[in-house]
Amino acid sequence: MNAVDTTVEKLRAQCLSRGASGIQDLARFFRRLDGNRSRSLDARELQRGLAELGLALDMAEAEGVCKHWDRDGSGTVDLDEFLRALRPPMSQAREAVIAAAFAKLDQSGDGVVTVDDLQGAYSGRAHPKVQSGEWAEEEVLRHFLDNFDSSEKDGQVGAHGVPHLLPPPRGPTESMPVPRSRWLSSRTITAV
Repeated sequence: MNAVDTTVEKLRAQCLSRGASGIQDLARFFRRLDGNRSRSLDARELQRGLAELGLALDMAEAEGVCKHWDRDGSGTVDLDEFLRALRPPMSQAREAVIAAAFAKLDQSGDGVVTVDDLQGAYSGRAHPKVQSGEWAEEEVLRHFLDNFDSSEKDGQVGAHGVPHLLPPPRGPTESMPVPRSRWLSSRTITAV
């Protein structure tokens, strides 16, 4: 295990010990570290944040971690890169469920889930804000989609560089078996 991997494991353990067990908790931690609110962390912010957790790195080490996590070459670590670095590896069973859920939601089959795709799988008519007239049904679906979208909230959720989570391409007559579960088969979103 190299120094960066050791740092990631220590940081993951620290986050878990402080109650950051899911993506939303890690995203909150990221926002706390992002001192200048740029939606990305530079090596100095990363160094300061890790020091708060008791992981003291010198600037060269912090720059090394930042460079290792920086997938887009921007020189900083954005939220997606941060989450990718810290989340533990998924089991094959979990990957299969995610791929099946993604395939179910991706009605167009283009590898990106949009509100239009969700309209084929869900209905927001029973949502209290739709029934009260405060929101249109499309807004309910957009808020639902935003739960899975990146920090930019562009209304599109894709595999984000994790193509192994997507099912193999299907022909027009082929179909992928999808496990049945209440949330996948439901046609109504009642809470956002």
